[in-house]
Amino acid sequence: MATEPDTGDQAPGRRPRRAPTAAERRRDAERSRQALLDAALDEFAAKGFDGARVQEIADRAGVNKQLIAYYFGGKEGLYQEIQRGWPAAEAERADPELPLDEVAARYLAAVLEDPRPARLLVWRGLTGSGTDTDYLAGASTVEADLANLARAQGRGEIAAELDPAFVRMALMGMILAPVMLPETALQATGKEPGSPEFEQYYAAQLRALIRLLGR
Repeated sequence: MATEPDTGDQAPGRRPRRAPTAAERRRDAERSRQALLDAALDEFAAKGFDGARVQEIADRAGVNKQLIAYYFGGKEGLYQEIQRGWPAAEAERADPELPLDEVAARYLAAVLEDPRPARLLVWRGLTGSGTDTDYLAGASTVEADLANLARAQGRGEIAAELDPAFVRMALMGMILAPVMLPETALQATGKEPGSPEFEQYYAAQLRALIRLLGR
């Protein structure tokens, strides 16, 4: 990143301005990139890909909007970058060795802690604004989830008459419901979605319901 040029007109007794080191420039660049990623996730989650504006993202991040093109190649590159780390998090939560109720509870905790990725997922589904990369990544995730659910069914956690594909959709709906329908969740339970009380209550109910799937 460019720094303000030194004109040499220093006031008497004032030390010359020190040029930033390479390490400082890298830290500044990384802070700007991270600020843009956080701001973009806010903007995309609130408005979807089509409704998001690069100027709004830059304003949220407090940086020049030209940095979006500089670091990410534009709005679509920024959109892709904020999703790049998700597969690793998905793999950790969807550990096939864990009981199904524990996997679901982990997903619920992640959604309640930061609902922005879930909202972005719903925007993508409603508007069809995903890219080919999104589709391929999504298909890979679905395939892995169905394989894990088939293992859970083999362990007796899901009744034989239940289709793992249906179970996946039903679980996704239950996990996303507090984020997608917060007012309904509050009215039904008397607990504010996102609060520790709600998470404790909802996770316990989710676990209990999942344990009934194998009966």
